[in-house]
Amino acid sequence: MSEAERGQKQHHHEHEQEQERHGNGHAHPVFDRDYWEDRYGQPGRAWSGRPNAALVAEVAQLAPGRALDVGSGEGGDALWLASRGWRVTGVDISQNALDKAAALAREQEDVDPAHLTWQQADLTEWSPTRASFDLVTAHFMHLPPTDRERLFPALADGVAPGGTLLIVGHDVDALPGGAGKHGDPGMLFTVGEVVGRLSPDSWRVDVAEVRPRDMTGPDGEVWHVADVVVRATRREG
Repeated sequence: MSEAERGQKQHHHEHEQEQERHGNGHAHPVFDRDYWEDRYGQPGRAWSGRPNAALVAEVAQLAPGRALDVGSGEGGDALWLASRGWRVTGVDISQNALDKAAALAREQEDVDPAHLTWQQADLTEWSPTRASFDLVTAHFMHLPPTDRERLFPALADGVAPGGTLLIVGHDVDALPGGAGKHGDPGMLFTVGEVVGRLSPDSWRVDVAEVRPRDMTGPDGEVWHVADVVVRATRREG
């Protein structure tokens, strides 16, 4: 699937909690902030509102603290974290997405809106404050290699000592029909790419795997896919 086709079809997948996280689309100029503002400005919600499965699996056992949700979209992950006691900053390129997330937070009885901060930013240029979060999480945020080369280390730098970094994305070799058909393989990444940017002196890698699962398409067809899941802990001292 071309990037344009993916932009058109990703909204319709039943597994809609898998938010495709984008920056400003330098490699594909049509996918700039205006595109995402228009997309999230449409009536209704683009996604289910459920948290990503890998987030639940990898973070449920952690003690709540300060969390950063990168490419937060309409807030499914951020709201789940807040409902478990985390103080969350959600960052996204689209202000419309952030506005929908804030509105949804006000509707949920188990979420205190005061525990949520929403920030509009272009992820290809923005960096978190160093060592300021107990959890930094990014799910399905697919960017060109040059942007990942800058952003992934920046996200790692945002994790406080003892804190957790969680990065999840589609495995480049496991999309239905192959990455060449279902997306530009340069926009996807591998376990090795993520782990390779984490110094063993500063990080303990707790999970680094390709995790298979089934995904149901818009016509009910089942696709066998796999996700890159990397969870690491910043060493103390």
